[in-house]
Amino acid sequence: MQFESTAIPEVILCHPDVYRDARGFFMEIYHADKYRAGGVECVFVQDNRSLSGRDVLRGLHFQRRRPQAKLVSCLHGEIFDVAVDLRRSSPTFGCWVGELLSGENARQMFIPKGFAHGFCVLSESAEIMYKCTGFYDPADDCGLIWNDLRIGVEWPCAEPLLSEKDRQQPSLAQLLAKDEVFE
Repeated sequence: MQFESTAIPEVILCHPDVYRDARGFFMEIYHADKYRAGGVECVFVQDNRSLSGRDVLRGLHFQRRRPQAKLVSCLHGEIFDVAVDLRRSSPTFGCWVGELLSGENARQMFIPKGFAHGFCVLSESAEIMYKCTGFYDPADDCGLIWNDLRIGVEWPCAEPLLSEKDRQQPSLAQLLAKDEVFE
């Protein structure tokens, strides 16, 4: 098991050990002691799973009053996974990091509390599973517009397929004006 800091040190890229042979493969998706030793020190309480087609972009989502850390895995297919730092007091506030996650590379991305999260699908379809440290609260469902020029995420799909909700998310400037970022 290897853990690697990204350009935003609190966002950690996890490389689980994958044991492959003629029958297929085996891997641990999560092992609390190993992840804690690698800097992922949290208790996960909810697992989510989604399936999306090529060019689907989900995000950028977060919960402000009941923030969640996430451990994101792509079980099948390939995604470009993104975390945006929304912690006002952070030296990386407004910065983003993106990584390719796939069923083939088995990498995972740990996204701490205080970040918006999103991904776009690069393969024909992709199945994503992510562990969360807090329960989903529909009343606290917040978002950030996917193409905010101030943040400048370099999404690898030119014309993503978006939900109506994600098309209408606020910009970082609007979130700041309403004091809807993290301290």
